[in-house]
Amino acid sequence: MSWDEWEQIKLNQLPADSGPAVSAVTGGLKSSQRAWLAAGDGVGALRGRVRTALGKLEDGQSGLGDPDGCLSAAAQKELYASWKTYAENVGKRCASLQKTLERVGHEQLMTDAGVQAEIDRVRLAYADTDAVGGGPQQGR
Repeated sequence: MSWDEWEQIKLNQLPADSGPAVSAVTGGLKSSQRAWLAAGDGVGALRGRVRTALGKLEDGQSGLGDPDGCLSAAAQKELYASWKTYAENVGKRCASLQKTLERVGHEQLMTDAGVQAEIDRVRLAYADTDAVGGGPQQGR
């Protein structure tokens, strides 16, 4: 998700009556505690859906048996391991981001630079790997 999209999500989830705004430390920026906490709840809900998907992914593995001698079963087992790791990391990323958003909402004292530093820390800790394939064809 690009950070521009994230900014739009935050704006879209801000209720019309979001309670009193609190002046931030710099620049007279207004910030709503309710908006930060709602964003944290949204990320937490996503984490729950990822956990549910992981359970379904694991259930799909039951009864697969030994993949030796069956190339498609071996490939499926490898794919499962890859997606399981990826989904687990998405869940961890959601947990870290939820914690940051809730912390900002509760404290309301962090500067914009402090908030950005926390989000950058999460982004660095859970950076996605480069996509494989699917890119523009070279030499055509």
